Amino acid sequence: MEKRTILAVVLSVVVISGSYVIQGWLAPPPKKGATAVQTEQSSQTPAPTASTISSSPAPSGTGTTGTNTAETAPNTVPAGSLIPADTTAKTEEKINIETNLVKAVFSTQGGDIVSYKLKEHRDHNDFLEMVLPGNTESHAFTIAFGGLDAKPITDIFNYNRVSDTVIEFYKDYTVAGDKGPQTFRLTKRYELKPKDYMFELSVTLDGGTTVPPLNFNGSSYTLEFGPQIGPKFKSLSEQYEYRNYYTYANGKQKQEKVSNKGPTIINTQVSWAAIAGKYFTFIAIPDATKYEYAFASNPVPGIPTSSQFFMVRPTIMGSKTTDVYRFYLGPKTQKALSVYDFSDKNAFKMRDMNMTSVANTSGILAPLEVALKWLLLVFYNIIPNYGIAIILLTIFVKLILFPLTKKGSESTLRMQSISPKIKEIQTKYKDNPTKMNAEMAELYKKEGYNPMSGCLPMLLQIPIFFAMYNLFNNHFDLRGALFIPGWIPDLSLPETIWNFSPFKIPLLNWSDLRLLPFIYLVSQLLYGKVTQTPDQQGNSQMKMMLYAMPIMFFFILYNVPSGLLLYWIMSNLLTLVQQLIINEYLAQKKKHMPASEPVIAPKRKRK
Repeated sequence: MEKRTILAVVLSVVVISGSYVIQGWLAPPPKKGATAVQTEQSSQTPAPTASTISSSPAPSGTGTTGTNTAETAPNTVPAGSLIPADTTAKTEEKINIETNLVKAVFSTQGGDIVSYKLKEHRDHNDFLEMVLPGNTESHAFTIAFGGLDAKPITDIFNYNRVSDTVIEFYKDYTVAGDKGPQTFRLTKRYELKPKDYMFELSVTLDGGTTVPPLNFNGSSYTLEFGPQIGPKFKSLSEQYEYRNYYTYANGKQKQEKVSNKGPTIINTQVSWAAIAGKYFTFIAIPDATKYEYAFASNPVPGIPTSSQFFMVRPTIMGSKTTDVYRFYLGPKTQKALSVYDFSDKNAFKMRDMNMTSVANTSGILAPLEVALKWLLLVFYNIIPNYGIAIILLTIFVKLILFPLTKKGSESTLRMQSISPKIKEIQTKYKDNPTKMNAEMAELYKKEGYNPMSGCLPMLLQIPIFFAMYNLFNNHFDLRGALFIPGWIPDLSLPETIWNFSPFKIPLLNWSDLRLLPFIYLVSQLLYGKVTQTPDQQGNSQMKMMLYAMPIMFFFILYNVPSGLLLYWIMSNLLTLVQQLIINEYLAQKKKHMPASEPVIAPKRKRK
């Protein structure tokens, strides 16, 4: 979770449970991971020929194998020494390829992907774009001759439409060599599958037997994805959207730290690398070549925070080589990603990729969140409205936790009954802390009271609170889920009753009037009013807890997804009803409790 989310959760837990804890102390209140990409042979991959030479082994079964022809150390190619062999002026063309799941647009300029839309997911009034453009058209999967600082190729390529889902782009380049200018061909071959969010990109450099090793200070070329994955957003933090960066190697996933101050370099051999948003993800699966990888989030025109990924190919020693990459651009769901763990469930025959770790909740609360998600789906199947399902799940959890809440309140009442004795001991032994603690322990033992009995029931609820918060903030099915037409059309976004943009409230930078945050504020203040006791009215700390903090929360949670606030409001209202019931129960119980006997100090002997 992001820092603001964690702060909001912690503070909310304090507000909901703090009265029980403080009342007792301040005042008397009433798979197995794949280490490398290995697949079985794809039926659509051509068999290798005797002339195929490769310096980078492709995933098992792709049919691209061979040995290097260059035996000596490569010479560095001077920057700018590569020129197109064909200088005939050409205009850019766009080629569309559409499958059951994807609508992709390719450009002959660089042989790049300029659009990759998901047909089963929408963003505003169009299919969701996974190659998000800035102020200019996006070009993803670009190639630059050289390392990270090299500029992408913008030359116009020739193309060959191999089939409905396969296209090749090619361009001849001339490089200066010991025997004069020599020509090689760069080919980018894209292969999409009818029912798969993943596609394959093969990069081939073929110079026959005459082209010298391609070496730009230790690199041959860089393949880049960017500038950002969809959906569209105004600000990552404002919409509770985020970007996480992961690598997976040797059966372990690692989250990489990426800043906008420069690229984050990864030299480890990885099985895959990913850029993950709240609901969608980009995953790159390289072949067995030892690439250098990099993530970057530098701003680009029109996109204040980018999400870029680079694969730097080491020096190509042979005169012909083919590198094979696979890329997933799609929903970040366990259902969509788990197919790559079983070779018979995906078109590329991949297995044991463990890409579901991008979607799964990590940490000790993962099983609890999975259980809550299952319950949410049960309620949704009964009444197919996720807003109602959230309400039903919140009621169910409150009922399950009611015995703990009741026990905490009983402990509070017990604390109130012995508080006069505690005060007497504190006054009598205020100058002797050791003696005071011993007397307090003796009193607790005599009365059969455990000071932790009031805190523990509330502390046990905190993990459930965190798990439910994370569930409602990240559950994929809440994206685009309608609750109340005309008011809450999407539970994954903040609701709006009046948008007054372009005007923005100074300092707050708000341009929308929202109703749910105000309902939340009222529910939290009512809860504080009900749980407050006469003894607490003069306690400044409790006033801060029960009144000032909800107001602070109002500003923190103003732009959270409406599904989150719906859960929070229902939790407050149900807790309020619970407390009214418990207060009535405790009032009846207090009438039958024996009066507390004062602690009589022992008489001093006269000298």
